[in-house]
Amino acid sequence: SLSASYKPAADYPDRPLAAKLKSVAQLITADFGTRIFFVTHGGFDTHSQQEGSHRALLAELSGAVAAFHHDLAGHGLGERVLLATYSEFGRRAKENGSLGTDHGTASQMFLAGTAGKGLVGAHPSLTDLDEEGDLKHHTDFRSVYATLLDKWLGFPSAEVLGEQFPLLELV
Repeated sequence: SLSASYKPAADYPDRPLAAKLKSVAQLITADFGTRIFFVTHGGFDTHSQQEGSHRALLAELSGAVAAFHHDLAGHGLGERVLLATYSEFGRRAKENGSLGTDHGTASQMFLAGTAGKGLVGAHPSLTDLDEEGDLKHHTDFRSVYATLLDKWLGFPSAEVLGEQFPLLELV
């Protein structure tokens, strides 16, 4: 069986996201031809008492992604995999009355892998906010998707996104 023969090349933390990424690494090393995998890491809807839970969520993300990439590198697959994160909502810059933050407009995306080009875009300003108190976005997420489709997967992004968006220097 696939799971019996798989030997990870890294120690994964004993956390739910790490288990999901370990399963993805296992499928990648089996080379079934699948090019996109999707996992979730919930719990970021932190309207109250955000500091501790947010710290733990980011630590879980960091540990899982590090183990995943060490595992793939140990199998000689590090150059073939690019991990992308996104959130369906951003967070407000200002803390609310419950020691958390409410939904905002702008957010970040992380790309992790040896093919990435480093930091792209500008750091958001915490003083130059929009009229609702939200961060101002500077990169259209559809340009990130278009770039990943066109440059990484070699698939015409306009067919997926319905129009062509400017490509970025991400990969």
